[in-house]
Amino acid sequence: MPGASRRQLSRRDALRYAGAATAAVGLGSAAAPQAGAATGFTVIDFAAKQIPAADIKAAGHAGVINYVSTSRPGSNFGAKPITRPYAQSLFDAGLVIVSNFQYGKPGGTAPSDFTRGYNGGVADAKTAWQLHTAAGGGQTAPIYFSVDDDIDRATWNNLALPWFQGINSVIGEMRTGVYGGYDVCQWAAESGVIGNSSVPGYKWAWQTRSWSGGRIHPAAVLYQRIIDTASSPGPLVGGIRVDVNDVMARDCGQWQLHP
Repeated sequence: MPGASRRQLSRRDALRYAGAATAAVGLGSAAAPQAGAATGFTVIDFAAKQIPAADIKAAGHAGVINYVSTSRPGSNFGAKPITRPYAQSLFDAGLVIVSNFQYGKPGGTAPSDFTRGYNGGVADAKTAWQLHTAAGGGQTAPIYFSVDDDIDRATWNNLALPWFQGINSVIGEMRTGVYGGYDVCQWAAESGVIGNSSVPGYKWAWQTRSWSGGRIHPAAVLYQRIIDTASSPGPLVGGIRVDVNDVMARDCGQWQLHP
């Protein structure tokens, strides 16, 4: 199992985590956090390019949810995957980092990841963990795996659940998180395939506003409140449009709290 024995931290890494831990309690050192639910902090997610840390901080966000996956065929997303130098620049600015895996997409050049079954989950978890650790990701930090579609319970039971079980077989449920609508977060929690935040009552559930019917799951640590679309563009940060997520629990899986 990846990470079964903890890696030896370099002196630089040890100092980095020690220095970041205090900031992580407040989810970064942004001077004026944007209004969000629960903690009052927000983190952004994006794919087009690596947004400079200074721009993220200036926009008032506490950090990023960044990809530990590569670009789909025919695409070239500059922020996929997160790199160690970029992660270090975020750390140095006092910003937090959360890992997310998404390779395929409905209607894209690669099918939705959750349709790949148990063996696909095994392969995706291995890829995600390799990219996460290569960038300096925390050994006990979760990785959120995306169900970026409006699925029903039968699809969850027959396709998505086996995929998550494959993921669990590689990194364990305590390092597995889910991205999806309200029902997907609920089914993942009920199925026992995602781990728990250190904040009581919260799980590694990153809920999107899409497909949620105005509901916010009480166990979600992250809530994607602003979604960048052609008809409803997200805010500009560093010259690109981003999605904005409310941080619902102080421990949302950020690397700094899970070295």
